[in-house]
Amino acid sequence: MSKKVLVTYATKMGATAGIAAAIGSELRAAGLQVDVQELGAVQAVTPYGAVVLGSAIYQGQWLPEAVRFLRRHERQLHNRPVWLFHSGPIGPRRHQEQPVPPDVARLARLIQAPPVKTLAGELQADAVTHHRDLERLVGDSRDWQEIRAWAHQITTTLEPTRQPT
Repeated sequence: MSKKVLVTYATKMGATAGIAAAIGSELRAAGLQVDVQELGAVQAVTPYGAVVLGSAIYQGQWLPEAVRFLRRHERQLHNRPVWLFHSGPIGPRRHQEQPVPPDVARLARLIQAPPVKTLAGELQADAVTHHRDLERLVGDSRDWQEIRAWAHQITTTLEPTRQPT
């Protein structure tokens, strides 16, 4: 199986894309060959030995394109290591685990993925105009140290090719 890793994502406002890019950077730094692509750009998962898939989560649901991707590639994903994450919690709740939507949980079980990782998101000011309750939550809640640590866990599972210095 290929040592190449696909990091792919579905994003609404761009925060999940930033997380995917950070994960890709960590995996590359560990000596892995990595492609980071938005879901719509992914033609196939067969060239990859492992996949990291993320989706923004809104009102307890993954973006539809991420769920469709899991369904469409279920058979191929079952035959390789897969890690799933969702991003979204902000403000004081940024460290709270988000429940995995039932359709995603079912697909994660079918492909034998480890538990879905919840990562904090970002709320941009232009997304909350005239919503006073949300305006106080505007900002970047992403925890870059947590993201790097999770990516490092992935690298140790994949046995990267670069030797420690």
